[in-house]
Amino acid sequence: MERLRWGGYRLVLASADGPEYRSDEVARMMLVDRQLKADHVFSHKSAALIWGLPRWTPEPRIQVIQQYRSSRGTHLDLRRHFMYLHEDEKAQVHGLPVTELRRTVLDCAVTLHPLESLVIADRALTSGLTAAELLVALEARGAIRGRRLARLVMALADGGAASPWETWLRYIAHRAGLPRPTTQFAVQTRLGQRYLDLAWPEYGVFAEFDGRVKYCDGAFGPGYDADQARFEEKRRADAVEEATGRSLLRITAADRPAEVAHRLTERFPPHLQSRLRPNPLLPPIP
Repeated sequence: MERLRWGGYRLVLASADGPEYRSDEVARMMLVDRQLKADHVFSHKSAALIWGLPRWTPEPRIQVIQQYRSSRGTHLDLRRHFMYLHEDEKAQVHGLPVTELRRTVLDCAVTLHPLESLVIADRALTSGLTAAELLVALEARGAIRGRRLARLVMALADGGAASPWETWLRYIAHRAGLPRPTTQFAVQTRLGQRYLDLAWPEYGVFAEFDGRVKYCDGAFGPGYDADQARFEEKRRADAVEEATGRSLLRITAADRPAEVAHRLTERFPPHLQSRLRPNPLLPPIP
């Protein structure tokens, strides 16, 4: 037996492949759903997890929306938001009550660091939502705290981001005041069409986030060969550079945001660099 939270445990079963674990946070939410007697809906970053949206950092507390305040004591792992939800702002996902997808994205946008909410918004755009829909839904909520920043996040959201780290790289570019990049920019090479994470083709600037995981044996299943992946990536990069006549700027998770911003901006023409101003609405990355 494993303790999940106050008053709740789960049975951990061993299999031939080792212990089988459901996500700890999802398991705790399933338990909370059973324990709470009053009507409730999972919200904010907890809802994002249920919807399958990536989060830049984990949320230490489970977040729920309730219409009425509970007379029972609070628990350190539970954060309650007391407000009214319309029925069309509620949904059921995997049997759990959760805020509707647009509501989930907007709740995160008005309460989180903009990098956190941009990671969530980027992925939401691949689920059929559009930035225009989100902006309409945001304006319909009226004058709420955080609306100005949320409006900016919705305007910057881009479904072309294939990972949170690509969003991180784009956030740094936006914060530095650079023009909006093209995501998943197609380049015709001798190896066929290849796609780049970020591109400013009019300036001949091309950038990619280079994740370490793809250079680890078995990272994407049994038989995955890191040496072969490294070789193929080198061939790809060489082919792209031959086709564009420009070198790729490769960024890793170990690079500091200030250093990344400097390396990006120095690739642009001097006349543009002299006009760049950091976006005051986008705070530094913690």
